[in-house]
Amino acid sequence: MGNLLYVVAVILIIGWLIGFVGYNAGGLIHALLVIAIIVVILRVIQGRKPI
Repeated sequence: MGNLLYVVAVILIIGWLIGFVGYNAGGLIHALLVIAIIVVILRVIQGRKPI
């Protein structure tokens, strides 16, 4: 389950980078980036397997 969170975070960050270059749906991509960061922070706070 933890690995899945990291995979989702990486996919969202890659999507943000693509959106940052393309300017299409920029607001949505930035919102997804914020969600990815929150997921990673929550995983670190849980403390089972921190980054």
